[in-house]
Amino acid sequence: MLVNKQSRKAQYNANKLQKRLRRLVGQAIETFNMIEDGDRLMVCLSGGKDSYALLDILLSLQKHAPVKFDLIAVNLDQKQPGFPEHVLPHYLESLGVSYRIVEQDTYSVVKRVIPEGKTTCSLCSRLRRGILYGTAEELGATKIALGHHRDDILETFFLNMFHGGTLKGMPPKLLSDNGRHIVIRPLAYCREKDLETYAHLKAFPIIPCNLCGSQANLQRQAIKAMMKAWDKQFPGRLETMFRALQNVKPSHLADSTLYNFQGLQKQESPFPEGDKAFDEEVFLESQEKSPPFHGSKIRVLQFK
Repeated sequence: MLVNKQSRKAQYNANKLQKRLRRLVGQAIETFNMIEDGDRLMVCLSGGKDSYALLDILLSLQKHAPVKFDLIAVNLDQKQPGFPEHVLPHYLESLGVSYRIVEQDTYSVVKRVIPEGKTTCSLCSRLRRGILYGTAEELGATKIALGHHRDDILETFFLNMFHGGTLKGMPPKLLSDNGRHIVIRPLAYCREKDLETYAHLKAFPIIPCNLCGSQANLQRQAIKAMMKAWDKQFPGRLETMFRALQNVKPSHLADSTLYNFQGLQKQESPFPEGDKAFDEEVFLESQEKSPPFHGSKIRVLQFK
């Protein structure tokens, strides 16, 4: 009897998590107009928990979305030693999902160019990006979907601030430098710990990365550890920080190219961008179920 009760509770929690992730993905899609009628999405599948979850949720939403779109999963086989080539084709065929495996030996290039012990991420990322853009053109994909989540976005923001001297993150939607590709991140509102739980519940056949993902000395790993400590000690802090990324006040920063400080002149009427920065701080309570949005009200797509 106890086993049945625990099983029912586990199933209830699993269904609740799935609905929450689907809702958050639907809200991100609507907020940033990620998917439009007739789109052909190229879903980049690495074999990690995030890209598996992305594909799984998009497949679920595809059945109920108010717009029609196609999916094709693409994996870049970078010829890492020991990479299990059969795992992804077997998984995708079991789902009946169209897919393309692109074989390019970027692993050897990265190992040859980057000295031992140095960070490989930047070169690896550039090589992958170029190959994936080319593949998107071959497949006629209108959007490229990546599996980056909320924590990835925050980590990138802190990496740029601490080590790059710039306030720059990882946008939920991006136009490529050549203007020919739109990259979307439908998991932008999803927490990594929820995706970890979801991957465990779904028993995705995870393939570990033994190139970039295996480097323990990465600055990103230090940022990740810092954020995990904050999340444990100060519940709700990460939610508030992510909300801040969508509530930017250029008039109270210091970028003269972003705001016309030189053109400020006295005036007789009230000025809404004035000295409110010196008022008493307003602290927001954590609202775990409410992702941050621009504006006061968002119309969410009817993803059921």
